[in-house]
Amino acid sequence: MKDLYIIGAGGFGREVAWIVERINSIKPTWNLKGFIDDNETLWGSTEGEYHVFGGCEYLSALEGVYAVCAVGSSNVRKKIIEKLKDTSVKFATLVDPSVLYSNSVKIGEGAIVCAGTIITVDVNIGDHVIVNLDCTIGHDAVIDDFVTIYPSVNVSGNVLIGECSELGTGTQIIQGKKVISNTIIGAGAIVVKDCLESGTYVGSPAKKIK
Repeated sequence: MKDLYIIGAGGFGREVAWIVERINSIKPTWNLKGFIDDNETLWGSTEGEYHVFGGCEYLSALEGVYAVCAVGSSNVRKKIIEKLKDTSVKFATLVDPSVLYSNSVKIGEGAIVCAGTIITVDVNIGDHVIVNLDCTIGHDAVIDDFVTIYPSVNVSGNVLIGECSELGTGTQIIQGKKVISNTIIGAGAIVVKDCLESGTYVGSPAKKIK
């Protein structure tokens, strides 16, 4: 089995540890070593059943290990991955065993797809994307690198979500719409028009507020 560290020792990190356990229960794949977190107050502690070893400097000194970044903020996640780009760390792609997706779906390195999600056909999910619990992603959608999709989001077919955007819990996006990079869609919003300016959109229909 391959040694794996989870970056981010918070609540979502513990949920990702559960995904690893679920994967291993079907096919032993990962030797989950524990957590990496740059918060020094956590070093040496235990989160759930797993030890917090240290920060990214600790991880970057290791050889032949895999990591996955369980930090919800898209921009923070991108900064963490950039710090590790010149190291020997490899990035795991974790898909919960309950996820339904076709052979035509592409899922990038470092991506995390949580339980209950359905991804249909010809969908392209980029690197280090998080798709949280119980989401649907329709045909031909493109989810760029470092996007965060929170629980119970519905992305319709032919939708494009730009890099580092975040879709809040319960967001719905209708067919063929585009959300530009570095955009936040607030919880429960319904996107019926393209979001072509970076910012924060809320409501039904979704409107830009800042």
